[in-house]
Amino acid sequence: MTDTPDMATPPQGNAQQPGPAIRVLSQYIKDLSFENPGATVQDQPNIELGIDVGATPKQGDEGVFEVTLKLKARAGTPDTALFLLEMDYAGQFQLQGFSAADMEPILLIECPRILFPFARRIIADVSSEGGFPPLRIDPVDFGQLYATQKQRAAAAAQEQAAASTPAEPQA
Repeated sequence: MTDTPDMATPPQGNAQQPGPAIRVLSQYIKDLSFENPGATVQDQPNIELGIDVGATPKQGDEGVFEVTLKLKARAGTPDTALFLLEMDYAGQFQLQGFSAADMEPILLIECPRILFPFARRIIADVSSEGGFPPLRIDPVDFGQLYATQKQRAAAAAQEQAAASTPAEPQA
């Protein structure tokens, strides 16, 4: 007789439930545009960078969302563009075990944080292949970006509410 447990029988007792999980199903370039007008600039060019994040649920897939990181970069002077680069980099994420209150911050902070290093590398490669030094985007604080967007949305809602409230008649 041996003292080894039967491997065909699952363990009894308090089995642990899996905790919240983020699973990356896929990531891809949704849209990419690089424009190089061939202009030359004598002065030191300025780099303008814009970043936006959006998330949409996938139809028919419970808990699956597409998160899109939109990056726009323009190098040049106010009058002349050296290059214009626009990219939508997306990923499909499956979220499990999160509360409804946690879903928005997870989708707009954590998921873009996962996508960003890959998008950053593509931007550097494309700008380099376009004949310019690689554009190395500094790390982005998506938590701060999310907080700023929430503040702007709250201020806009407050302004809209104030504009739609009728003025009190004056005596």
